[in-house]
Amino acid sequence: MALLQISEPGQAAAPHEGKHALGIDLGTTNSLVASVRSGSAETLPDAAGNMLLPSVVYYSAQGVPQVGNAALTLASEYPLDTLQSVKRFMGRSRNDVAGSEYQLGGGEEGQVRFLTSAGEITPVEASAAILNVLAERGRNTLGADIDGVVITVPAYFDDAQRQATKDAAQLAGLKVLRLLNEPTAAAVAYGLDSGDDGVVAVYDLGGGTFDVSILRLDRGVFEVLATGGDSALGGDDFDALIAAWAQQEYSLQEPEPAQARALLTAARAAKQALSDVEQVNFTVPGLPELTLTREVLEGLVQPLVKRTILASKRALRDAGVATTDIDSVVLVGGSTRVPLVRAAVSEFFGREPLADIDPDTVVAVGAALQADVLVGNKPDSDMLLLDVIPLSLGLETMGGLMERVIERNTTIPVAKAQEFTTYKDGQTAMSIHVLQGEREMVEGCRSLARFELRDIPPMAAGAARIRVTFQVDADGLLNVSAREETTGVETGITIKPSYGLEEDEIAEMLRASWEFAAEDMQSRQLAEQRLDARQLLENLQSALDQDGATLLETAEREALLAQMAALAAGQELDDIQTLKMATDSLARASESFAARRMDASIKQALTGLSVAQLDQLGEAD
Repeated sequence: MALLQISEPGQAAAPHEGKHALGIDLGTTNSLVASVRSGSAETLPDAAGNMLLPSVVYYSAQGVPQVGNAALTLASEYPLDTLQSVKRFMGRSRNDVAGSEYQLGGGEEGQVRFLTSAGEITPVEASAAILNVLAERGRNTLGADIDGVVITVPAYFDDAQRQATKDAAQLAGLKVLRLLNEPTAAAVAYGLDSGDDGVVAVYDLGGGTFDVSILRLDRGVFEVLATGGDSALGGDDFDALIAAWAQQEYSLQEPEPAQARALLTAARAAKQALSDVEQVNFTVPGLPELTLTREVLEGLVQPLVKRTILASKRALRDAGVATTDIDSVVLVGGSTRVPLVRAAVSEFFGREPLADIDPDTVVAVGAALQADVLVGNKPDSDMLLLDVIPLSLGLETMGGLMERVIERNTTIPVAKAQEFTTYKDGQTAMSIHVLQGEREMVEGCRSLARFELRDIPPMAAGAARIRVTFQVDADGLLNVSAREETTGVETGITIKPSYGLEEDEIAEMLRASWEFAAEDMQSRQLAEQRLDARQLLENLQSALDQDGATLLETAEREALLAQMAALAAGQELDDIQTLKMATDSLARASESFAARRMDASIKQALTGLSVAQLDQLGEAD
């Protein structure tokens, strides 16, 4: 009798049929790789059975990097050659990382470079070494080449940091299907497993970053309503506080690099142990043994935990929801194992957080599920992921104003266009200044790029139509193009800056936008009123130069000039109402002159035309 092989819809008949995709959680402290096998996502272990790969790379004079546990054991002996937490350096310049424990090379504005025994190493190269090990683990486990990967990044990673992550993957020979926000990846894992609809808070406290995202789940659609975070709230920062406590207990003034690394290693081990016991022995080679209790640990990290709750409050406010609207809370990141963290999250949200999936692996599992869809193994899947941009994107307009084109927390991918025009008669070029931020004035925002649109046909001010389009792809990368509509002249730029903003810098920009909202709005109104006044003065001066002597009596002309002088002087004042009254007064005073110019223009246009021609014009109307 013949046998028929049956498989579930969307699944291959055999575990390894179809394409092979990986989900990679490229973490600050540890990294993981996962894949969908036989219909379910699971993390892949190394030959020794370890799921977690320490995100540590050691570079010797021979130049062959060692990655993971092998590198971690060399950290105390070779602290400057052993790179840890390189994720914090991705897409950043030397100016951004002043005071680093490493020796840094490269220019002040360029990419960070670590000075090691193997020469200068960039964060991209170190990350590529980690990705290489994870990809090889995937190949060995699946027994095949990898067709594509989904790599997770913090929700607050900006363009530069995302691009650096893509560059690392390319250097490792991997095809990136998508960069996926870490909290969104966790929502994928829980949403697909439980099938729940509603509003979910994802609280992600990892080794080096803290992210909180508010998501709405509705029949397979994951929409990020708002994101928040703070980069100084990872497990690394917990470790640093414990190490500082031990340094004080030992009365150490300035520990050597090797001793400082040993203190951090002991701090991490003590923190992890205190999740299960009330006290541990704190041991550092060559120093007396100390006792660290959970109570002392909680006293040290309490301020940092409170800051995560404040960031969570801001995210809820941005999303327009209350804690009572939250249906479930998902914990992500190894640092959420700290009992104080879980208690604080439970108290704030008023419910026990979900931890059904290992918080260390949940992000990699979600990335693997998404990779399986994107690689084409589930063509019937209707899963849709909608991330958001963390800060508004826009352009500088006359008067130093920030004109937003895409608002923060807009779902991506997204494309939005806005029309602008020229400011002066005969203008043939326009400078496009792309900005990121929430303040009303340019000086309060971050400059992303500048480019020029040339060959605009010379026209009267305001006649040209310049359509500027912003496109943010699924990975959060930005492309800006400008097109003059009458001629089709077009130019554009893909924004890949050499370094970017830290998460705490983004948080500070948001805080400043709230704190100075009223002041910013007043500054914008003043700038707009000054711009109106300046434009009126320039247009009126041009009209006087052309027709003032022929269409105005001397007294009329002098009266207009006097009001123009008063308005010009008033531009320096900060009184919006006075400036508006002076502008309106001059506009009314010049109406008669404008009418005479219009009559003269019509008369000139009709001069020399016969009655028949005039009749033809009338019939045409």
